[in-house]
This record gives sequence, structure tokens and C-alpha cells, in this order.
Amino acid sequence: MKNLLSAIQFLTILPVGKLEEYGPRGIAPFFPIVGILLGVMVAAFDAAVSHFWPLPVVSLLDVVFLVVITGALHLDGLGDAADGLLGHRPVDRVLAIMKDSRIGVMGLIAIICVLSIKWGGIMSLTDNRSLLLMIIPAYARGSMIFGTRFLRYGRPDKGLGRPLFENRLKVSAFLGLLIPVGLSFFLGSSGIWLNLIFIILTAAILLYYHWRVECITGDMLGAMTEVMESMLFLLISVV
Repeated sequence: MKNLLSAIQFLTILPVGKLEEYGPRGIAPFFPIVGILLGVMVAAFDAAVSHFWPLPVVSLLDVVFLVVITGALHLDGLGDAADGLLGHRPVDRVLAIMKDSRIGVMGLIAIICVLSIKWGGIMSLTDNRSLLLMIIPAYARGSMIFGTRFLRYGRPDKGLGRPLFENRLKVSAFLGLLIPVGLSFFLGSSGIWLNLIFIILTAAILLYYHWRVECITGDMLGAMTEVMESMLFLLISVV
């Protein structure tokens, strides 16, 4: 329970547990569960505001709601990662740029593009809208488990994400993903498509990270979450 509460504290602004009890070690397996919690909140929010505004406005409010309840944590990582990775720079320079708290043009463009894609994807959801709003945030946060398991941490001496990498994750760390995967079966053939997209995107992002810098950082985990979430919302609308 302590690790679950710590995971909620780490990924959201929800007031749970005592701050002095927060500990980032061992929280990675609970990322999909926190994602489900966020998804339930977004689905409930979506259903509530749909009584007052048309679908484009409701979808925009859903995106804003996700940003607010996560404290823009992943967007901050996306901006820093984009500033560092999108360019022809050596690895040490990439890591130095990502460490800089200031946002550059590439980071700003990346954030705008990802939020726009997420809005368009959510707006296009018709069938199984509430269920998809519930499970896609879980898939997105579950993708971080693969990053911490299969890539080395790029800042061994310090960094917000360092505690996540101190102990190599076991296979059991992925069990939380069984929740969104199980719920996806209620989508029928769309569920198969969703899981296929998740596998392909996860592999593609990790391969890109390995090719680009041969490591991963907390910012890159955040970027992975945002890219995964926006692309899942967009591509599930194809079917």
C-alpha cells in the first residue's frame, strides 16, 4: 500500500498519504494502477462536462484536466527531452540540455503537437469512449516500466528518476498492465488493435532512445508517457 500511495504522489497532485512517508523505490509496478485511477477520473469528468458543452470543448477540457491532475509532470519531461533529443548533438550535450529547466523552441513545439494530437484523438472517440478514457492513461504510464527495465539510467549520480533504477525490475513488475489489457477485451477487435499499437510504440520509442543516447532519464520517461498517450488516443480512433 505504501508503494501505491507513493506512486500516486509521484505521478499526480492527489493528496494521498503523508509526504514524509513518500519513497520512490518500488513504485514502478504501480504505474498502470495509477493510470487506471487517472483514467477513471477523466472518464467521470468527461461524462459530467458533456452535459454542458459540445464534444470538441469536452475533449479539450479532458486534456486540460489530465494536465492539471498530473501536475504537468510528463509534459515537463517531454519539453526537456525534445530540447535535448531533437537535434544533432553528442550524448553528453543532450543530457546537459535536458537537465536545464528552461524550455526551448523544440520543447514548446513538441508540447503543442502532443497536446493537439491528444485533443484530436479524444474528440474522435465515439464507441467505448468512457472505457478508452479509462485504460489508455494506464497503458501510457505502464510503458514507463519497460523504460526502467530495458534501458540503463543516464544520470547514475543524481536525478529525479534515479531511485526507479536502483533495483532491476522483475517480471512481476509488469503484472499491473494486466488490468488495462484485461479491460481491453471488452473493446472487441479494437482491443486487439490497441494492444498491438502499444507494443509497436513501446518498442519504437525504446529503440529510438537506445539509438540516440543508449540510456533513459526521468525526462525521457515523461516524454514516453505523453507520446504514448497521445498516439494511443489518435490511432485507436482509426477503428
